[in-house]
Amino acid sequence: MNAEYPTTTDAGISGQVDETRPDLSNANVREDLALTGRCALVHLPSGRTCLLPLRHPGPCDFHGPAEAADVVSASQ
Repeated sequence: MNAEYPTTTDAGISGQVDETRPDLSNANVREDLALTGRCALVHLPSGRTCLLPLRHPGPCDFHGPAEAADVVSASQ
């Protein structure tokens, strides 16, 4: 896990799971991007992240960390 890009929630500790995003407990989903409504699936070998909307049709469209950081900062 990369501390710079949090990917898991404390659901394991509290026992609560977000019903709208049960995938947040997966290490291959960037939590910060997922909370903005994005797919946020991380391609683990490359570290690139899908920036398409949640439950998008078709395959993921992976982008580099700088583009993902721009999306997160724009949503705040």
